[in-house]
Amino acid sequence: MTFRTRLLLIFTVAVVVSVGLAELVVSAGIQYRFERLESQRVDALVAQFGIEYDRSGQEIVRAVNGIAASESDNAVHIAAQSDHSPYYSETEARELAKAQGLNLLELVAADGTIISSAERPERFGYKEEWLTQRSDWKTPGAFLKREELPDGVALSLVAVGSVTAADQVLLYVVGGKQLDYAFLSALVLPTGMRALLYRNLQPQFAPADLIDASGPAPDAAKLRPLIERVKSRKREETELIGSGADAETIHAFPRTGLDNDLLGVLLVASSRRDLVELDAFLLKLGIAVASGGIFLGIALSWWATARITRPVRRLAESAGKVAAGDWGATVEVATGDEIGQLARAFNRMTHELVEQRERLVQSERVAAWRELARRLAHELKNPLFPLQITVENMQRARDQYPEQFDEVFREGTSTLLAELTNLKQIISRFSDFAKMPAPEMQRIQLNDLAADTVKLLGPQLSQAHIAVRAALDPHLPVIMGDHEQLGRVLRNLALNAIDAMPQGGALTIRTAAHETGVRLEVSDTGQGLTPEECARLFTPYYTTKTHGTGLGLAIVQSVISDHKGRISVESEPGKGSTFRIDLG
Repeated sequence: MTFRTRLLLIFTVAVVVSVGLAELVVSAGIQYRFERLESQRVDALVAQFGIEYDRSGQEIVRAVNGIAASESDNAVHIAAQSDHSPYYSETEARELAKAQGLNLLELVAADGTIISSAERPERFGYKEEWLTQRSDWKTPGAFLKREELPDGVALSLVAVGSVTAADQVLLYVVGGKQLDYAFLSALVLPTGMRALLYRNLQPQFAPADLIDASGPAPDAAKLRPLIERVKSRKREETELIGSGADAETIHAFPRTGLDNDLLGVLLVASSRRDLVELDAFLLKLGIAVASGGIFLGIALSWWATARITRPVRRLAESAGKVAAGDWGATVEVATGDEIGQLARAFNRMTHELVEQRERLVQSERVAAWRELARRLAHELKNPLFPLQITVENMQRARDQYPEQFDEVFREGTSTLLAELTNLKQIISRFSDFAKMPAPEMQRIQLNDLAADTVKLLGPQLSQAHIAVRAALDPHLPVIMGDHEQLGRVLRNLALNAIDAMPQGGALTIRTAAHETGVRLEVSDTGQGLTPEECARLFTPYYTTKTHGTGLGLAIVQSVISDHKGRISVESEPGKGSTFRIDLG
């Protein structure tokens, strides 16, 4: 992955994460504020319901007490007579209720007998025993009561007034209003909210008893679990009904009667449409901002990478030139920032490298000539000493033993010729190392070269009791190389293997395809080498043998280097050695 791509991904992820976090924070904040506002609105509506409830109760109490005060004279006569019909007609209570704005009104004698009823005239003479069970009806005020009407059962808000004389009740006045659609329609509701009332008048849940300001509630079945829960626990409950924009948060409040029995459930429904639409708007806004941020991130990353990667690429190209051998490569400095400082540091480095390389080349050249001269003097000294002894012996034989001169001359000339041949080989080796020609590249099949080497050295390998194993890859690709120089490398490695196995052994030549080209391995089962010897093995003039100049493996490494290849060795004492060559 390029730096530009990584920078683009970083910008994009940063923008998306930032927008996402911002949207989450804003959405959570808005939802918190919405829930808080909704709670305030519900509390306000419940408070309004309570105010309306109390106001209606107070009106009912005033109306009932007013009727009781107006009927005090009749109450005295009623208390003295057992027959109540002369004093109240069956329409008396209805006319009084209409005058006071009540839709429920009953006039009841001190013993609980109904004298007149506005809602049910036929109940004249029936007993209202619950009235006589309480002595003080001024304390309760208005309260909820289950009221049976000709067309069914209703929930009403009622109050009880009384006419008394000498602390004796002469007449009860029971009046009230039904809690129905008219009561709910009197509530002023904020936008998105509605009020419902469930009248708990039946043993089982009755959908018809759930009403709102317009009539029976259409979603009674959805609210049944919540109402049943309030009925069983008799406490406030909240539940989310529906999903999406049609969802509502329902707050349910129990309403009890005079004996603390649950007679109604007030439900306040708050629509979540505004919150859902706001969340959808924020989501769309977040996507739009994120998309804009991504495009902005692409533009910024393009600009930043153009500003950063271009000089870095130039720096990398110059570094590649230095690695390829152009030690004088420099980078143009166009800025004063960190990239410019890096470019100036690189230019100083290459300038110092050029100077150090020149000094190093001069030092190495002098050291190389000194070492060459020393090794050449050392190698030439060894055959010169026997030459000198031989010549001195021949002179001594001629002066002191003329009769033995011919024999000494023959032996001496043989020695001279042998040592001169040795001198010639030494000079040839040094000449080869000093004047290694450039390789002449041509198409080479490494398997054929290995087979030719084994065939050439076959007699010598057989004489040394060394078995040859060839593991040549039949699918080995053709490479470019110098046939003569690579053949010399193979022969040198094979001869070294022969020297490493004086008691015989096995020589293995292996070829195989490699990811960079081909691989050649030459393995022996000889004495092996220590790690220190492996580290110095390709150093010129270093040898582990008692004879030789120490230039053979140095020449091998030089040839492989000229072919842009690599040579390495793996060895352990007593376990043989393996020379591995990788060629492109």
